[in-house]
Amino acid sequence: MKSFFLWLLITTFSITASGQDSLVTISGQFNSYAGLSFSDPVKLQIGARLIPSLSIVRRLKNNLKFDSEISVNSYADFHFTDWVSDLPEDGLKPYRLWLRFSSERLEIRAGLQKINFGSASFLRPLMWFDKIDPRDPLQLTDGVYGLLGRYYFKNNANVWLWTLLGNDKTRGWEMIPSKANVPEFGGRFQLPVPKGETAISYHHRTANLSGSIGNMHLHGSPTYSEDRLGIDGKWDLGAGLWLEGTISHSNPDSSYFNPWTEMATLGIDYTFPLGNGLYCATELFTYNDGKDLFRSETNRTFSSFTANYPIGINKIGYIINYNWTDKSWYRFINIQRQSDKWSLYLFLFWNPDRIAIYNNGSDDNDLAGKGMRIMAVYNF
Repeated sequence: MKSFFLWLLITTFSITASGQDSLVTISGQFNSYAGLSFSDPVKLQIGARLIPSLSIVRRLKNNLKFDSEISVNSYADFHFTDWVSDLPEDGLKPYRLWLRFSSERLEIRAGLQKINFGSASFLRPLMWFDKIDPRDPLQLTDGVYGLLGRYYFKNNANVWLWTLLGNDKTRGWEMIPSKANVPEFGGRFQLPVPKGETAISYHHRTANLSGSIGNMHLHGSPTYSEDRLGIDGKWDLGAGLWLEGTISHSNPDSSYFNPWTEMATLGIDYTFPLGNGLYCATELFTYNDGKDLFRSETNRTFSSFTANYPIGINKIGYIINYNWTDKSWYRFINIQRQSDKWSLYLFLFWNPDRIAIYNNGSDDNDLAGKGMRIMAVYNF
């Protein structure tokens, strides 16, 4: 499937780039960073990342358009524990690799692409196909291989349909990856309502326990099906108000998993007319799973508050999260200075040693514990 997308894009590039009405642009982003964690032992991290991108746009008759993007993620990362070098990490992989046909109301996009949606900003139940960390100012995330179609009605309602294939890594809240050679499929319908919009989403996939921790408890098939249903809405009532929730059901032959999972987020934001404008937002998030629907055996509740304030070309941001389940705090300060091409960041953080948010319990997180990070970003 991946080789098919690559062949399709190379063929299309050769056709569209040779057209008289084609526009070819090269852009990208380079960033370098250094971070220090004041844990025991002390950990130091330095690294760099380059994401060059080639875009081709060709306009056809009757407001039709073909466009494509190909970009790669090249990175090198070095870790030091107690000032002694660990094994470095480096790599080169596709970042975006897609072709799109679009008209005034229809869009069809095929290849390696980012698919995300929903109303929540920080604690997102509908984080189905990405791993965007709200603390990351670059909003970097791997894409998924698939085919996405969107149609926009005259009243601004729109419908999405997608099928995914060739993806074998976990995404979003997933703990078990999908089976790469079995298609996933789903859709979304978004409808404007007074003062805002609402939407309903659905996705079906086949998960693969082989090689995962769940395989230790496996007594039957290494694969199982999973169905997800999501609803979300956002309204402008003077202050912004949003709601997002999901229900997931799976049937693994494993005692490690509960078949039902429910997540929900309620949020509100407002920009106070103080000086240059003080933006504040808060969200309340709940996670539950159990053997029966709405009968929780595992429960996690988080609150999130964020604020940012611009000062000329500088901006100061603050994110604080509270885990009501284990009474732990997550604190993150972002100081940013931005020009036309350059952005400079200073991050300060004070979190638990084991992160139980954003990465669904992963303890391999560069922002765990107490520490700081600096980052320089150049966009070309």
